[in-house]
Amino acid sequence: MSLKEELDAFTAVVKERLGPHAPDLFAGQIDRARDHGVPEASLKPGDTAPDFTLPDATGRPVTLAALLAEGPVVLCFYRGGWCPYCSIQLRALQQILPDLQAAGTTMVAVSPETPDNALTAKEREGLAFHVLSDAGNVVAKQFGLAFPVSDRVHEILVMVEVDLARQNGQDSGEIPVPATYVIAPDRTIAFGGAEPDYRTRIEPEAVLAAVRRLQPR
Repeated sequence: MSLKEELDAFTAVVKERLGPHAPDLFAGQIDRARDHGVPEASLKPGDTAPDFTLPDATGRPVTLAALLAEGPVVLCFYRGGWCPYCSIQLRALQQILPDLQAAGTTMVAVSPETPDNALTAKEREGLAFHVLSDAGNVVAKQFGLAFPVSDRVHEILVMVEVDLARQNGQDSGEIPVPATYVIAPDRTIAFGGAEPDYRTRIEPEAVLAAVRRLQPR
């Protein structure tokens, strides 16, 4: 099953559970992300990725420049471990991790969640790659990805017992639009981008193909 097929199947389940108003709820959050300039303002292939240092799930600092010194980096911004769409994507990326590593590439996932909550997500999903905490969406803003969620979405999250302030360690109410990038060692973004529709993600096979195009011939 492709990632798209798995995501679509989950969307069908959500719509069945939420009823006829589910499409309006989806559209509202997607439109809000677009209203805040995503993806127009987000970084795209050909742009230079900003360097950053963020703590991993154990609190150890991880620097993009240091990772790129070892080879290309796949950088995935996700909303948080509370997002089932993100969990599905992260598990799919875990499946191609051996192939990425064979190509000399490092996999990194970034969310605004605290290191403790990032560690919970890492362990729950069985992730063997870096999971970093971007407090206040500082790096997500540099990539043009952060936007404030609506009051209605906050209400929905509360209904399913998700407290963004607790998850992220601060109450800005911002989350990143999901985005996946393949970054070359010179910090050039070689592939990928942002997608305001959080139900849509880049296929792992496309990520892997982009990584392989960076390999010396």
